[in-house]
Amino acid sequence: MKQVEKLIKAAKQASKFAYAPYSKFKVGAAIMTDKGKIYTGVNIENASYGLTVCAERVAIFKGISEGKKKFKAIAIYTNTKNFTAPCGACLQVMQEFNPKLYVILINSKNEIKQYNLSSLLPHAFKF
Repeated sequence: MKQVEKLIKAAKQASKFAYAPYSKFKVGAAIMTDKGKIYTGVNIENASYGLTVCAERVAIFKGISEGKKKFKAIAIYTNTKNFTAPCGACLQVMQEFNPKLYVILINSKNEIKQYNLSSLLPHAFKF
């Protein structure tokens, strides 16, 4: 199985574990390291909406917590007919680890759109 197909499959599978009792908006993300290791994440809502965490950051932080900091691609699946790009906070976190990250969006119709991170966040904050 190709790496991209494997990444997409992991994101879709992860979305089944999303905790979205309020919005019903389920997101699964799968990020791949430069060595091909995949970490998954899901969105986790909270009754206090500001405490909700996005699937993309969960996946990235899981990788980081295991010592990985070099990522090459992320797949993001949403249970909606439209494509949903990552929020600004997630894009900025992605930027921190790879400004050239390959971003794959998948909708509920299994359609795919592909981007380079810089096209989604052209003016990233840099320190």
